[in-house]
Amino acid sequence: MGGLKFSGFLLLMIFGTQCLNAQNKSSGPIITDFGQVWKIENQDYTLDTSKTFKAVFDIMTSPDDLNQVNPSIETAARFLNMHGQNGIPLEQLKVALVVHNKASKDVISSDAYQKKFGTKNPNEALLKALMAANADVIFCGQSSVSRGVPKEELIDGVQLSLSAMTALIQLQDDNYRLIKF
Repeated sequence: MGGLKFSGFLLLMIFGTQCLNAQNKSSGPIITDFGQVWKIENQDYTLDTSKTFKAVFDIMTSPDDLNQVNPSIETAARFLNMHGQNGIPLEQLKVALVVHNKASKDVISSDAYQKKFGTKNPNEALLKALMAANADVIFCGQSSVSRGVPKEELIDGVQLSLSAMTALIQLQDDNYRLIKF
């Protein structure tokens, strides 16, 4: 009898895993090469498609692997794609990234990154795609000086601010909601 329970459990685990694998994550429609998300069916808490969503992402950590895309930055692409896939037009999505601390290296151009670390910046294409989707990428001036990342080394379009604290306060005063994970 115990063997039957185990066999049934094993079949349930295999079938359940296959069902989960049948649903794939997808990127787009806003950021096509990054930010894959799951489709969520039968939502109980419905999405207000008339709302403008304003999010500021506090980006302060970065992977130790110099060739890995920063998952905190990719969260912004996921935010755009999941809402875009669910009927929110880009005009109703306002995104800002405030970058500081260990993530400072992630906003430098591939040329500068290559000189410092011997490889291209894995975040450059993602950041350029986010900025092409009207996201503001704001770099902390305090981190710029303390971490030796001058404005001239930044990816084109990255904005230098007085500080991350100042940028976060101003954006939240403009009704951006803080996303920090």
